Amino acid sequence: MKHLVLTAALTCTLSGAGLAEGWHASPWGPDDEIGAANHITPESVLEAAKLIKTGKTYNLGIVVDSKTPAFSPRSMSITVLQPNQITTQGLGTNGMTYNDDIFMGWLGIGPQIDGLGHIGIKHEYYNGLKGGEVAKADGLAKLGLENLPPLVTRGVVLDMTKHFGQDIIKEGTPYTKEDIIAVADAQGVELKKGDTVFFHSGWLDLLDGETPDHGRYVSVEPGLGITGAEYLAEIGVVAVGADTWGLEAVPFENGPDGVFAVHQILIPQNGIYILENMDTRELVADEAWEFMFVLGVTRMKGAVQMMINPTAIR
Repeated sequence: MKHLVLTAALTCTLSGAGLAEGWHASPWGPDDEIGAANHITPESVLEAAKLIKTGKTYNLGIVVDSKTPAFSPRSMSITVLQPNQITTQGLGTNGMTYNDDIFMGWLGIGPQIDGLGHIGIKHEYYNGLKGGEVAKADGLAKLGLENLPPLVTRGVVLDMTKHFGQDIIKEGTPYTKEDIIAVADAQGVELKKGDTVFFHSGWLDLLDGETPDHGRYVSVEPGLGITGAEYLAEIGVVAVGADTWGLEAVPFENGPDGVFAVHQILIPQNGIYILENMDTRELVADEAWEFMFVLGVTRMKGAVQMMINPTAIR
C-alpha cells in the first residue's frame, strides 16, 4: 500500500451510526478553540506532579533531518549561514563569529502535534467552524496552535507489543476498546480524564533499528482503531500519541469509507490532540507506565501543526 490511499480527500462519513446530532458543539462554549486542553487545571497539574518519584526525564521526540520519512509531500532541510562574516575575522575587533540557520520545510514532519485546525469533516472543523473561517493562506484564522496552553498532564504508555506478542506490530492492526482495556489492566493503570495516552508498537525500529525499512515505515502502520478512539474520547483524554507517523491503523479499518476516521473522531469531534512519531521505547523498557507529561508548543500564530520534543518525567 503506497501513498495513493493516504492522499485521498477527507470527505468520508464515519463508521456505524455516523455523526451524532450536534457533534461539532464544544462543551466549553461557542468560542472555545483549545478543546480537550480545557481538562487541564491547577489541580490536575499538581496531581501529575505527584507522579515524579525518581526525577528521570525522557525525550519523546525523535531526531529529525532531511532524510526522515514523512507523509507525502512533506519535507524539511536546514541551511547554516555565517552572515556578514565570510570575508572578515568576525564582528568587532574581538572577532565575534556566529552561525545562523534557516529552516525550510513543513511543520508537520517528524515528532509533531496535530492541532485542532488540522482535520475536518467535509470542511467543517472543531466547534462547528467552517473551512473558510479557519484556513487562510497566511495561517489559521481560528484554532491556531498559538492558543494552546502548556500541556502538563498525567501520561500513560500502553505496551501494545506485549499484548499482541509481536516485537513490531503488523501494519493495519487496530487497537480496539477491548485491547486498550486489556493492556491497561495488565499494566495496572487506570486511564483517566485529562490524561495523555501513548501507544507503543515497536514501529520506530523500522526507522532506526537494525533492519530499517523507511518505505514500509511511512506507507502503512498499526494504530488506534475506531472503537479505541471513541473509548478514549469517552474517558476525556487531552491528547493521544504513538510511535508511528499517523497514529491510526493503515490500511484503514473501513477502507475508503474510513480515511483517517480516527483523526476525525479525535480532533474535530472531540478536540483531542494527536502526537505522532513519539519515542516510547525507553519508557516501555523501564516499565514507566505512568509519568508527568510536559509539552510547550512554539506559539507561531496560525500554525496547524508543530514539530515537538515533549518530556516525560517519572
